[in-house]
Amino acid sequence: MKKSYLLLLLFVFPLFTSCFKDQDDEIIPSSVSEINDFIYRGLNFFYLYKANTPELADDYFETEALYQNFLQSYFTPQAFFDYLKAPNEVDRFSLLVEDYIELENALAGTTKTNGMEFGLVLYPDQSGNVFGYVRYVLANTDAANKGLKRGDIFNTINGQQLNNNNFSSLLAADSYTIGLATFDGQTVTPTGNSVELLKGEFTENPIHTTQIFEINGHKIGYLMYNAFTNEFDSQLNAVFGQFKAEGVTDLVLDLRYNGGGSVRTATYLASMITGQNTGQVFYSEQWNADRQGEYAENGTFVSNFEGGEAINSLNLNSVYVLTTSRTASASELVINGLTPYIDVFQIGAATTGKFQASFLMYDSPNFGRDNINLGHTYAMLPLVFKTANADGNTDFVNGLFPDIEQFEDYSNLGVLGDLNEPFLATAIAEITGVPAPAPVRYQDLKILSESKAGLPNYQVMFVEK
Repeated sequence: MKKSYLLLLLFVFPLFTSCFKDQDDEIIPSSVSEINDFIYRGLNFFYLYKANTPELADDYFETEALYQNFLQSYFTPQAFFDYLKAPNEVDRFSLLVEDYIELENALAGTTKTNGMEFGLVLYPDQSGNVFGYVRYVLANTDAANKGLKRGDIFNTINGQQLNNNNFSSLLAADSYTIGLATFDGQTVTPTGNSVELLKGEFTENPIHTTQIFEINGHKIGYLMYNAFTNEFDSQLNAVFGQFKAEGVTDLVLDLRYNGGGSVRTATYLASMITGQNTGQVFYSEQWNADRQGEYAENGTFVSNFEGGEAINSLNLNSVYVLTTSRTASASELVINGLTPYIDVFQIGAATTGKFQASFLMYDSPNFGRDNINLGHTYAMLPLVFKTANADGNTDFVNGLFPDIEQFEDYSNLGVLGDLNEPFLATAIAEITGVPAPAPVRYQDLKILSESKAGLPNYQVMFVEK
């Protein structure tokens, strides 16, 4: 993929450019209006939904004075960004951050965590109370050391009942104590036990679980993959190398908790699954009207990493993908991009509905990391293009819908990678024809949030510069 926008972008912005306050090695903090100027320049040039905001039109401001007045009319960069962004029904995902270092770390998989990855669910009794369920635990973290495991339930933080108004603030602290409980499908019952958890900086390997099963003449590979983090691309390729060496004939790809990440990594993963489609269109791009002709290009299936490493491809004609409503962005790109070429059998719930990509924009003359304005640490990840598959499918705002609908039973989540885990059991039954126990149908409860929702890279799909 070319994706060298920031290096090739040598343009003179037709209106105004911000000044860099770095004279005689003295860094002077940027004013709000200077930060707003950076935001405006980036959105005016690259924003996918530029046409939705009249003020982003190239000829909207007749004079520099009018433009400066506009910049100064918003007292915080976030308020300015929110005004210029299209309404949430159009754009739920564009992002402005105050600290690009934190964002860069998060995109590389490094965050502050206690290792307990969880979902938050409303009680079924309409009380507004909330309980958490542990989806998985990261090895070598505080949660792992304290013995937490998938399926554990908690309903209080520091003795306070979780509800739909307080869960964000209570779980944002670096340390807290969870009150454990049980859930039988209807009632949450405290156990009286509690666990104190402490967050620390941690780099998550997105390859959480791999297994190979031999059942009824099928060699089935299972991969739980939780983020498209390009720092782990070679390790992902090694997993497929093992699958290939052991003669895997079928693949179950578990993306239930994968909120996305790198477009390049998504391309690699899709190419590992197939291999027979090298050079064909994996996705096409749709930019704003001003940028389409210059920037739009096709992403294609590849046989090698950009650095030259050969991709281990399984050459499959089908794949079984496990999804939930939190499966998003690059995960959906893989599902959508493979669909025109092979049978993609989706099991679970409809996905999030994120088909747009971003790239990280800094306050510099060409929005790259070089010559950055040292007066502040704001950066943006605005939506810059929509992805479509080879059949033209895009705009799936309500998500990608499963072939078999199945919801997680919080009273019986099962063990990831175990043949009896309900989602995996359904997939294996479809592959082998060996009947699995019918999943229990229970009341579908509303998922409010999850542990990664507060991270700066949440559900981001980004292209590398």
